Amino acid sequence: MVYWGLLLFIVAQMLILLVAPRIDPFLDEKDIYIPTQPSEPISWWPGEVTLPSGEVIEIPAHSALGPIVIYILAAAAVLGLTLYKIPLKALKVLLRILFALLFSWGAFIATVFYIPLPVAVSIAVAFGTFWFLIPLVWLHNLVLILAVSSLGAVFGRFITPWTAMAIILALAVYDFLAVRFRYMLWMADRLSQVNALPALIIPKNNSQWNFNLKKREKIIEVNPAEREYYILGGGDIAFPCLLTASVYFAQGLKPAVIIAVFGLLGLASAYAIQALFLKGKPMPALPPIAAFTLVGLLIIS
Repeated sequence: MVYWGLLLFIVAQMLILLVAPRIDPFLDEKDIYIPTQPSEPISWWPGEVTLPSGEVIEIPAHSALGPIVIYILAAAAVLGLTLYKIPLKALKVLLRILFALLFSWGAFIATVFYIPLPVAVSIAVAFGTFWFLIPLVWLHNLVLILAVSSLGAVFGRFITPWTAMAIILALAVYDFLAVRFRYMLWMADRLSQVNALPALIIPKNNSQWNFNLKKREKIIEVNPAEREYYILGGGDIAFPCLLTASVYFAQGLKPAVIIAVFGLLGLASAYAIQALFLKGKPMPALPPIAAFTLVGLLIIS
């Protein structure tokens, strides 16, 4: 389980380093203008900012720390309230359609920079449709990795590395509290019941990689002895990818690789803590990932 989790994390980081370098050349080729990464280390709120040089620049909402964190926490709260108030049967089709669209988009972004547009669209539609109809474990993990790495590559271009780091630190606190008070486990269990779990699903038995998730009523199991699947949250992959992409656009390939390595060390330490001290009980992975990537960011800075 640990090896699979680390391997999938590496795959996501490799995809970031394959997709991110293609974004600016693609935009230049298509003559598409998108604002560059802000020059301020951390932009707390959108608006005008005066640089030390005296230059006044405009910080948009998508580059400021405050709105981003608010959007993410509000989305988590709204999703939790929706899962609590609305019967799962009423949500099942809607959530699965939304996830299929997200997975199709991720596959499209991951391929469009390397292959002709019609082929990329075809692959994206095929991935999303196949997942919607037959959500096999390996396919679910594949399309989720494509989605989170694509999100990281795209949005990493708009924010500074320190803003991305601040987002990870804020969400690490949320992750710790959400796991500590079982909110994250409850929400993951509800989402797994409608086959729309935004997490990597790693089978305890390798023969279950081809298992259809529609045939499984319960994925989340707190008791390690009864657990057949291990879960690695999509955010534990997505936000380190966001930081890696942001560092790439700000400083280049080598610093981005360093950040990716420190993120991997953070995930490995989370597994170590879970095994040594928690005896397999649920462990928030984002706090140790945040700690290690913070060290990596300080080193490259």
